[in-house]
Amino acid sequence: MLKKIASACVVLGSASAANAQSSVQIYGIMDLAVEHLNNVGPGKDGLTRMPSLTGSAPSRLGFRGTEDLGGGLHAGFNLEMWLNPDSGQVDNGGRGFGRIATVSLGGPWGDVSVGRQRTMLFWSILDADVIGPNMHSMANFDPFFATDMVDNSISYLGRFSGFTVGANYSFGRDKLNAGPSPAGTNCAGESASDKKACRAWSVVAKYDAARWGVAVAHDVIHGGPGAFDGLTSSNLSDTRTMFNGYFNVASLKVGGGYMRRKNEGHAQPRSDLWFLGASYPMGDFSLDAQYNLYKTKDLSDKGQLVVLRGTYNLSKRSAVYASLGFEKNSGSAAYTVSGAQPGANPMPGVNQTGFGVGIRHVF
Repeated sequence: MLKKIASACVVLGSASAANAQSSVQIYGIMDLAVEHLNNVGPGKDGLTRMPSLTGSAPSRLGFRGTEDLGGGLHAGFNLEMWLNPDSGQVDNGGRGFGRIATVSLGGPWGDVSVGRQRTMLFWSILDADVIGPNMHSMANFDPFFATDMVDNSISYLGRFSGFTVGANYSFGRDKLNAGPSPAGTNCAGESASDKKACRAWSVVAKYDAARWGVAVAHDVIHGGPGAFDGLTSSNLSDTRTMFNGYFNVASLKVGGGYMRRKNEGHAQPRSDLWFLGASYPMGDFSLDAQYNLYKTKDLSDKGQLVVLRGTYNLSKRSAVYASLGFEKNSGSAAYTVSGAQPGANPMPGVNQTGFGVGIRHVF
C-alpha cells in the first residue's frame, strides 16, 4: 500500500517535466482521519480524536529535483517534511525536512545519497507489509517502523534485473532531542573521543520476480550519552533483523515476515515480531487485512493486533477509507491499537479496539 502511494507521488509530480534534462517537482500526501478508541487509561475511557501522525499514511510535503549529467549519470536532491494536517504543524520533532533531506548522484550502477534518509529496513518491507503506516499497524509495537530515518548518513541503493541491494551508514544518527520520543532520540554522535557513539548502519538484499519477492535486512543503531530508549552508552546497541516476502495469485496479494530485535538497553532485550497480511482489489475498492504478533522473549508479555481496512478510490489522486483494529494484550503488555498519536494506551493486560474513517489526497 505504501509503495502504491509513493509511486503515485512520483508519477503525478513528474508528469510535467518528463522530457526535460533537469526538473524540480512538488509532491505530497494529505491524509486525515477521525478515530475512536475504547479502554484508554485507568478509567477505561472512550476517546474520539483527529490523530496527527497518520491516517492511512503520514501526510507530507516534498520537493524533488534531478539533472541529467549525460553518460547515464544524474544528480538530484530530495527534501520532504512530515505534516500534521489536524493542526497545520510540522511533525518529526519540529524538523523542517524531517523525513528526507538528501543530495544524490546516480547512474546505471545505482544511486549514492547523503543526508537524512531512510534506513534499509524501510526498503525491505515496502511490498510485504500490505497495511503500511496505517493508524493501526505494526509500528504500534515498534515505533522505528514510522521513524526509521537517520541523520548524517550515506546510502547506496542499486537495482539490477529484479535484485535490489543497499547499504546505509550514519556518523551520528539523531541530533534532535524530542524527549523522550522516537521523533528525536538525542544521539548526535560524530564524536572525536568515541568512534561508536550514535553510529548506525543497515543493509538490504531483495529479489522481486513477476509475482513474488523476498527480502532480508539488518539494522544496527548504537547508543551514546543521554540517548533515549536505554541506549545511554556507545557499547549498547539496538539490532533488528528482518526476513519477509510476498506473492500474488491473480488479484490477491499475500505478504508476511518475521523480525528479531535485540535492544541491549532494555531489561529484557530480545523480542520477536511476526506479521501476515493480504490485499485484494475489486475495481475502485480494495480490502486489506493483517495479523501482527509481538512478543518479549522469556516474558508472558505479548501483543496481538488484527487490522481490517477498506479503501475506495474516488480518482487516481483521492480516496476514502475505514480502518478497524483490535489489540489483545497479554501479561503486562499495554500496547495501543492506534499509533496515530501518543496518549491512548490501555492499562497492562487490557485489550483495545479502534475504528477510524478518513480521506487521502495525493498530489
